[in-house]
Amino acid sequence: MRVTIVGCSGSFAGPASPASSYLVQADQDGRRWSVVFDLGNGALGSLQRHLDPSELDAIVLSHLHPDHCIDVTSLYVYRNYHPGGRHEPPLPVHCPPGTRARMLGAFEGLDPHALDGQFAFHDVTDGHVVQIGPLRVTARRVRHPVEAYGFRIESADAVLAYSGDSDSCPALVDLAAGADLALFDSAFMEGRDTDRGIHMTSRRAAEIAVEAGARRLMLTHMPAWNDQSVCRDQAAEVWPGEVELARPDAAYDLPS
Repeated sequence: MRVTIVGCSGSFAGPASPASSYLVQADQDGRRWSVVFDLGNGALGSLQRHLDPSELDAIVLSHLHPDHCIDVTSLYVYRNYHPGGRHEPPLPVHCPPGTRARMLGAFEGLDPHALDGQFAFHDVTDGHVVQIGPLRVTARRVRHPVEAYGFRIESADAVLAYSGDSDSCPALVDLAAGADLALFDSAFMEGRDTDRGIHMTSRRAAEIAVEAGARRLMLTHMPAWNDQSVCRDQAAEVWPGEVELARPDAAYDLPS
């Protein structure tokens, strides 16, 4: 399994990175499968550095905040108006209920039939499992102000846990159990952000990763105003190994 950080800036696109988007790829039967998890603002531009968007096999969306989904509207433009012709068949989008209506509302004047010609929306629910080529994706409802999901992504020899946006919750422990990499939301900082039920601090992310027995911890979804070195140090108070920080355009092979 290869994981590429397309965008990792939290809540809005930062000066060095788009908002949330992660490309997960694995090989099967002589070809490479490519799935993008979230497609936040600015992500489609960066995604094109790593593959032609027409090569995507599916999109998986954690929730419907713009920093995780809004570039689906841009991908519609790419697929529907490409000079080489409209892309077919519709691309599967595994997503929270209401995503189709959300995309139509975000793109004023969009013909619903044209949208359906480019995307096939499939609702995700707690415990939902979908097989996309060699990737088995399990969704769990996580702790965020809106309906939101984290994902356990399994290939033949690797496991990635992606929290989406979430505060600490038992579902994250289940998703990250024995994972090769826990890619965890760390938007909040200890001593600054006191609201609960929205995001994890890096320390809380580390606590969940330790409880789950994950092999690696990578912090992501940090807003541009966070001091990432402070976030890393706060996680290191709990995490016994190296605390990794998501870097835009970096790629990681799992297991490693």
